[in-house]
Amino acid sequence: MSIPLPWGARGAEEGIADVRDVLGRIRGAVETVVEGKDDVVRTALVVLLAEGHLLVEDVPGVGKTMLAKALARATGVTVRRVQFTPDLLPSDLTGVSVYDAESRRFEFQPGPVFAHVVVGDEINRASPKTQSALLECMGERQVTVDGTTHTLARPFMVVATQNPAEMEGTYPLPEAQRDRFMARVSMGYPSMASELAMLGSHGARDPLTDLEPVSDPGELRRAIAVTASVHAAPAVQQYLLDLVTATRTHPAVSLGASPRASLHLLRASRAVAVLDGRDHVLPDDVQSLAVPVLAHRLVLSPEASAVRRTAEDVLVDLLQRVPVPSAARA
Repeated sequence: MSIPLPWGARGAEEGIADVRDVLGRIRGAVETVVEGKDDVVRTALVVLLAEGHLLVEDVPGVGKTMLAKALARATGVTVRRVQFTPDLLPSDLTGVSVYDAESRRFEFQPGPVFAHVVVGDEINRASPKTQSALLECMGERQVTVDGTTHTLARPFMVVATQNPAEMEGTYPLPEAQRDRFMARVSMGYPSMASELAMLGSHGARDPLTDLEPVSDPGELRRAIAVTASVHAAPAVQQYLLDLVTATRTHPAVSLGASPRASLHLLRASRAVAVLDGRDHVLPDDVQSLAVPVLAHRLVLSPEASAVRRTAEDVLVDLLQRVPVPSAARA
């Protein structure tokens, strides 16, 4: 769907300034709920601006679901939360056709994916069959049920959480589904100061209770249109592609990043540029996103896994080895 650029004749600089104002309000609202996680909140906003999906992976109780719900509530969009369990069916996500005796025809009852933000809690607890129900909506922003295709709302974002420590009763996400997540973040434990502040502010009541929307879907669609128009020079695009291609030939990697990863990295880099008030992408933007955008897509070789090497280690190595064109820095 083509969205008209929102700034009219005022110019791109004012359009970007408007987006920064919107995102500043959203960020301030989310950070009243999520204490001391500036980098995580920033990455979530980048994914939102770039029309991607976010995977939040960490141990229980560190605020994964709280982040997802706070982001949805602050943006003023529709949100549906799904608790993934082994007995969850694909139709529980996408919806189902129900026979209406009065009209003598089947009527489609939309599932929870028909919302702007879908919060999938503990996504790896559902069976592969149910997980696959998300592939079409995450990749194409549509759902096909009984041969009929239904278009999803824009913006559309899946924020999924999973617990990597508790493996009993879980199903690892297949590579095809991991590849549809634009970025993966880990919350981590809060600092002592942040946790102390949390005890004072969140100890008596749910912090989401007082969180009011500071934006709306129309405003977000305009912000996304601004982000998509940000310029990425050919030299920057070549550097981005060199970095992604290098993951496919690294000796520690058996499955490198896909072409979809290249597109996601470019879109996310444009979002970082907007957040920093620029109308063009820098190599630094690409570098800052390499780990959250690429790491979860890489499958390491058995030899690398045996010596406890991580995908993050591989990307740090590549960031040091892949040359940055001097023209791209200009």
